[in-house]
Amino acid sequence: MRESAAAPLKPLFSLGEFMSDAQSWDTLIRNATVFDGSGAPPRRLDIALRKGRIAAKGSALPANHAGRVVDASGLWLMPGLLDIHTHLDLEVDLDPTLPEVVRHGTTTVLVGNCSLGTCFGTQAFGGQEPIIDCFTRVENIPKSVLRKCVEAITWDNTGDYLDHFDDLPLGPNIGAFVPHSMLRIEAMGLDDSISRAPTDAELARMDALLEAALRQGYVGMSTDGLPFHYLANDPHTDKRIPTQFASFGELKRLLKTVRGHDRVWQTTPILQNRATALLYFALTSGRLFGKTLKTSALSVMEFALAPRAARAFLGFAGLMNSPLFKGNLHFQALGTNFRIWSDGIVSPMYEELDSTCRLIAKEYDDVAGRRALLDDPAWVEAFRADWHHGRRGRNLAHLKAKLGFPEHMVVRELDRLVFDGAPVSDWDGETLQAVYERVLAYQAGADDAARSAEEEAALAAFPKPLGDDADFMLHLLRAYDKGFRFWTDVGNVGNRATLDYLLHERALPGFNDSGAHITNMAFFDGNLMSLKLAQQHGLDTVGRMVRRLTREPAEFFGLDVGTLNIGAQADITLIDPERLRDWDCNDTREYIYRDLFEHHQLVNRPQGIVRQVFIHGESVWEDDAFTPALGSRPLGRALRAA
Repeated sequence: MRESAAAPLKPLFSLGEFMSDAQSWDTLIRNATVFDGSGAPPRRLDIALRKGRIAAKGSALPANHAGRVVDASGLWLMPGLLDIHTHLDLEVDLDPTLPEVVRHGTTTVLVGNCSLGTCFGTQAFGGQEPIIDCFTRVENIPKSVLRKCVEAITWDNTGDYLDHFDDLPLGPNIGAFVPHSMLRIEAMGLDDSISRAPTDAELARMDALLEAALRQGYVGMSTDGLPFHYLANDPHTDKRIPTQFASFGELKRLLKTVRGHDRVWQTTPILQNRATALLYFALTSGRLFGKTLKTSALSVMEFALAPRAARAFLGFAGLMNSPLFKGNLHFQALGTNFRIWSDGIVSPMYEELDSTCRLIAKEYDDVAGRRALLDDPAWVEAFRADWHHGRRGRNLAHLKAKLGFPEHMVVRELDRLVFDGAPVSDWDGETLQAVYERVLAYQAGADDAARSAEEEAALAAFPKPLGDDADFMLHLLRAYDKGFRFWTDVGNVGNRATLDYLLHERALPGFNDSGAHITNMAFFDGNLMSLKLAQQHGLDTVGRMVRRLTREPAEFFGLDVGTLNIGAQADITLIDPERLRDWDCNDTREYIYRDLFEHHQLVNRPQGIVRQVFIHGESVWEDDAFTPALGSRPLGRALRAA
């Protein structure tokens, strides 16, 4: 639909109101097409900023009262965007500017998700490294990177954690959950938190620590139920993270404290047992538990192998949110195709299979340890069973997969896996299926199977005769270990249903996982893609989407951001709609080396879409570059829920 011109707006103040020294402005943004976060269609408007706040709004505001005038003709202006699901707790103390966030127009992030965080300090008691143990495999962050993050920690309690942001030159604003895994560790110690139930005294201490944190302004508590979230340090590599050892009674007690403060429970489903998952989600109910509990859960998208699963989640949320149960359950919706890269077998999706989980549990540099497993006949047999489970034969698992209810969500079809960082240059951009078929052709004697000497050497190295696609993958792992990369879209393929989920009344845009899975995902662009998908349906839909990315989550989490109200903190994003329209997020992902981490990271860096970003009235991004203001002084702040 073609965008219509925004109607001019009558001045909100008379000219006389602007003529005193008290109304002089630091910056005047003129002629913008303004989406104010209310969900309303845009209006052409000038906005004046003074001392980090929105000072005035109107049409034709006098430019001679401004220290700087920004011409925003043809640009969309909106409140700074929110990212409600990040793991930037780790990066923020290494680089408080959070540059990959800022360049995307995001000015507020929430940390402490999925039961993991740093708000209790290092918690390194008795030689344990809980942060490294918990984060390494759950968020696919190498231990070398995590140790740099841990070394930056100077606090040991939730109050000092929020206070320490005052001393950092923050870019975006930070809101934080109390992470339940770390809460258990604080009260019980790591070993006990994954081996037994808490004593009455330990549970009381957890509750007291949670109560104190909520009074300090934490936005709520986060938990996790995904069955493939394992610890990374010996002797714990066969154990899941501490939150998964909590009983229903423990969560019920702690969440009573959260609901008492009208804060938010962030969680993931217990996938291994759907009945148990529904029981836990029912904790949102005010009818059953006395007061409604705001609940933000992962996740809704059109899964490639289970396209109807999200509708079931949303249907259950509708039941919980009905007058019958008086709940407030929203599922987080990803605003882009869910593309995951793998370094060999190392990626979040392969943690789901028992055999590949054992490979991933090996230390990052333990090539010999992985090779020993790959050469173990018992492990190979287990891998082959996992690889084919639900994909062949006359059995219940295969039938369930055909009906769209697979027992495993991990993609194993070679025609869905695409080389991007292949061990043989000829293979880059090709599916693993295409290469597999070329191996078979080469072994059958086809003269044109190999296109170069490099490829011929690689094809000749495959065992002959090559059996099936499981044998193909086994050879890649033996020959190249983590030295090859490939991607697959596990959800939102082609973004057919993405916009519907983003705008659904029982969903909220989120689940970007920014700051995690640093070589496997790059969803910093999720907010921009949400706007692009809305743009395809016209400015009214863009207005609704801006609300979903700003004011609506801010209100849900109790944060005073996300508006352009007079007196509000001046966090503002300017978007070029023409550049947004022509952009494909799959074209701007980059695999780069970041000196900050001394490690590679997958990022997404579109050019020209985000024209300017203001945080606390200061321009921090313009003309596709950061300004000197970013990092020179505190701009964002630690947000305290109200």
